[in-house]
Amino acid sequence: TGTLHMGHAFNQTIMDSLTRYHRMRGHNTVWVPGTDHAGIATQIVVERQLQDQKVSRHDLGRKNFVAKVWEWKEKSGNTITGQMRRMGDSVDWSREYFTMDDKLSTVVTDTFVKLYEQGLIYRGKRLVNWDPVLMSAVSDLEVESEEEDGFLWHIAYPLADGSGSLTVATTRPETMLGDVAVMVHPEDERYTHLIGRTVTLPLCNREIPVIADDYVDKAFGTGVVKVTPAHDQNDYAVGQRHQLPMIGVLTLDAKINSNAPAPYVGLDRFVARKKVVADLETLGLLVETKKHKLMVPRCARTGQVIEPMLTDQWFMAMNTVGKGDATGKSIAQKSIDVVQSGEVKFVPENWVNTYNQWMNNIQDWCISRQLWWGHQIPAWYDEDGQVYVARSEEDAQKLAPGKTLRRDEDVLDTWYSSALVPFSTMGWPEKTQDFDLYLPSSVLVTGYDIIFFWVARMIMMTT
Repeated sequence: TGTLHMGHAFNQTIMDSLTRYHRMRGHNTVWVPGTDHAGIATQIVVERQLQDQKVSRHDLGRKNFVAKVWEWKEKSGNTITGQMRRMGDSVDWSREYFTMDDKLSTVVTDTFVKLYEQGLIYRGKRLVNWDPVLMSAVSDLEVESEEEDGFLWHIAYPLADGSGSLTVATTRPETMLGDVAVMVHPEDERYTHLIGRTVTLPLCNREIPVIADDYVDKAFGTGVVKVTPAHDQNDYAVGQRHQLPMIGVLTLDAKINSNAPAPYVGLDRFVARKKVVADLETLGLLVETKKHKLMVPRCARTGQVIEPMLTDQWFMAMNTVGKGDATGKSIAQKSIDVVQSGEVKFVPENWVNTYNQWMNNIQDWCISRQLWWGHQIPAWYDEDGQVYVARSEEDAQKLAPGKTLRRDEDVLDTWYSSALVPFSTMGWPEKTQDFDLYLPSSVLVTGYDIIFFWVARMIMMTT
């Protein structure tokens, strides 16, 4: 937000007390001040300012827009440090950093290339949290799920042989246009005789199978659920287990695409929802509509309903051992081990359980964002789509002699560069006196809400 609030002031006071106490006791003490570039939040602020002038970032182009963001940063960026000075924080101002500084940006590029060479960073098509207004993937941190009033629609899916129908319960009927199966619990006696048969998908006239999976809650709704792997995280996992096809029916701005029947193509997702429900009613396939409380995921930055979207993104592998890593351990395992051994301690201790629970169930980290403000990913593509990861365009060109290259337009998640701060601020990759003296660091004072998104990721990158 560019300013501190009372919680920050409290946090800073604890840091100041610890630093002054240890300095007065004669310890070699440093408190490093700095700020991150807050990719999504900052881009939104500047875009809103431009909107007031009836200008979009696309009107300006990437280079000019980024220049505008730097302008805003120069105006607002000193507010936090001004507040810290007014509080009398005894930080070492000569070490002040900003994550987009040249020195730190070099470290960002260097670690990306090294992790890519070790096989720990890769590009792939996966289901991510997608904001259709921001037009970017967002992290779990930016998604806030709150209970809202909605509906549970019960829809009849006719058996393909005409012998009856299965009633499916769903809160998002528009996604049925991308259904690839209906699913029941393998031990649900009501439906065991139907497993392996097919139903006709209403409105689409496609035949899809009836499958069995333990994921289904027999007690919820009718005990029959639709499977749309391209638009639901749980369905995606089911689709992987059962080798089901993935049919995406939404464009990146959340309109129905051409994979759906013609009457729905081009409709906004919520307009399409109303039309789907109305058409099902006309066909006599809408069995029941019930009021239903449901958790709706919204982007904390824009307030938009998040869509799980199948897109090409960059990921960091959490559970893979890097090439040439003699420890034989993944990033996640190393991060669990340093806490288990007591090398990293949480105060109070109960946060260890929260940390371990998250680390033990961790998925690969989506590190790309479809923004313009941030560290642009150091990857280039040739005309055939072949990717070349390098520290500079010159180095990439050496890997692809004679080929025309274009740079990946995505930027890295802000937490990626923030995760490097313990060593990027100490002169790494050079072997410096600061690095020897202050890493590993002694204490971090922070809020529990960013244990996963910052603390855990600093542990990952440092170990």
